Amino acid sequence: MIDIQILESPLNVQVCIDFVSGAATGGINVFVGSVRNQTRGKRVLYLEFEAYVPMAISEMRKIAETACSRFQIDRISIHHRTGRLEIGEIPVVIAVGAPHRQAAFEACQYAIDTLKQTVPIWKKEHFEDGEVWVAAHP
Repeated sequence: MIDIQILESPLNVQVCIDFVSGAATGGINVFVGSVRNQTRGKRVLYLEFEAYVPMAISEMRKIAETACSRFQIDRISIHHRTGRLEIGEIPVVIAVGAPHRQAAFEACQYAIDTLKQTVPIWKKEHFEDGEVWVAAHP
């Protein structure tokens, strides 16, 4: 039911979709985060992501378990990338499969919002004039 991964290699959206697909699945919702070229009006050159992996996996699993019970979904896949990511690369993929679309939408929204608030993953934004560490938490 649950697929949690933190990877140093590029993420594969289709792998996440395949994991949550099934005969009873009536809806699949996918969130794909991508590295954008600007933050707060400053040009971003690239990002670096670091994680406290054991705790991050544990927190991501809690998110997935809560999503499964709260939204009555069948399967959830949460993958996050670490290391250097260039503009356009994917740092996070969340896929949710459920019998009904509304549950898939709600669980996916819950998962990405909670991940950003609770999972120990940090990013360093690299600009033309310097760099800054930013907690994934808003």
